[in-house]
Amino acid sequence: MVKLNKIYTRTGDDGSTGLVDGSRTSKHGARIEAIGVVDEANSMIGWAGAMLAASDFARDLFRIQNDLFDLGADLATPAKEGDDFAPSGMVLRIVPAQVEWLEQAIDTLNQHIEPLDSFVLPGGSDTAARAHIARATVRRAERAVTALAAGEPVNPAALAYINRLSDYLFVFARMLNENGARDVKWVPGANR
Repeated sequence: MVKLNKIYTRTGDDGSTGLVDGSRTSKHGARIEAIGVVDEANSMIGWAGAMLAASDFARDLFRIQNDLFDLGADLATPAKEGDDFAPSGMVLRIVPAQVEWLEQAIDTLNQHIEPLDSFVLPGGSDTAARAHIARATVRRAERAVTALAAGEPVNPAALAYINRLSDYLFVFARMLNENGARDVKWVPGANR
């Protein structure tokens, strides 16, 4: 369990930060960039969820926010040689069941939405627009996580989770737009 008595420690004044395994790394490195953008995405999801009051959808977003803290902890724990990315002891990892929950949630939301015949412009209702902003931020987080994975081992379930989350938020935004009825469709070349 995390216990924070003192918020500032001064240990990062030199431009480094601590990881779960006790090692230190640069605050501008790929790992911290990925963790930071995941945190931004989490904040955007919270902003979207603030519009939903106490509903099943708000609870789903809260669950996702909790998973994103798990993802941050996963990313803050560098893999050791031969790591199978299984959670254990102090090591918190994203697990396939979290990805599967997202997939089931996508399928549930999508069953009441008409298939697309065009790309959708981000917008519609205020809440849907916020979900689209969260989706775009999650896509940026995905780019940061895959950039980290290009140089260091990253949990495959973490990669799948961040990829699936943007899909969830896209379908979620469409649901918020009256199951797609208020979607704003892209019209290619409309303003030539």
